[in-house]
Amino acid sequence: MFISVFFACAIMGAIVGFFAGLLGIGGGLIIVPVLVYLLPLLGISAELAFPMALATSLASIIFTSSSAAFAHHKNGNIPWPIAKRLAFSVALGAMLGAVIAGLLSLKALTILFASAVLILAAYMLLSIKIERSVALPTNWTLQFIGILTGVLASLMGIAGGAILVPILMYCSLSMRQAIGVATASGIIVALFGALGYVVIGFGRTELPEWSIGYIYLPALLGIVSTSSLFAPLGVKAGAKLPLRYMKKGFAVFLMLVAIKMMCY
Repeated sequence: MFISVFFACAIMGAIVGFFAGLLGIGGGLIIVPVLVYLLPLLGISAELAFPMALATSLASIIFTSSSAAFAHHKNGNIPWPIAKRLAFSVALGAMLGAVIAGLLSLKALTILFASAVLILAAYMLLSIKIERSVALPTNWTLQFIGILTGVLASLMGIAGGAILVPILMYCSLSMRQAIGVATASGIIVALFGALGYVVIGFGRTELPEWSIGYIYLPALLGIVSTSSLFAPLGVKAGAKLPLRYMKKGFAVFLMLVAIKMMCY
């Protein structure tokens, strides 16, 4: 089983990496739905499959966000004073998100994930542009934003860039700076979110072999083994393909996935 899951997730990791490089989207929006449908085929109950998908997605993002953050740091795209101010709050929010996920029923977790994906897909489809901006908020407001981002990202199995980037751009940061801060914050979200899922899953005897808490190692290793290799190919392809139409097409695809998951 280990080998078959590893290779299936290695293929998924290649697709995730390519689209992440091509469209600049987080892999969690692809990883979570695929694992939610793949894991039950291995005899894992649906009640366990969803938190395992979220946890495994977050664990894989630790690696992909780290390499992306290093590249942004080299290019001077991360205003570290802002990233440091967000660090504690996104970590706290990510841990809270994992705890909340452990308390929710399968139906509630599914509806929450699918609804959030629908909103993000609509945002991508409509190409909403931020026409006005405000000054960076006070520290307490920024901490609240960080906690909210961490909670939502942990519940969705994503790094949180789709949530944080529009907010930071509204707060007068350039797109590059907003993406840089979100990428750095994404490492913390993924690390503490994954840790939260390990803690709440610890000692659950019904979890399958090769699990650390809710993180499923065969899937994690498969995703990580290829995602970082295919991301540069996506970046190169992006220079030749009509990205605006591809983003809209991907947004429609996400909407269909979300609607399908609501019937899960």
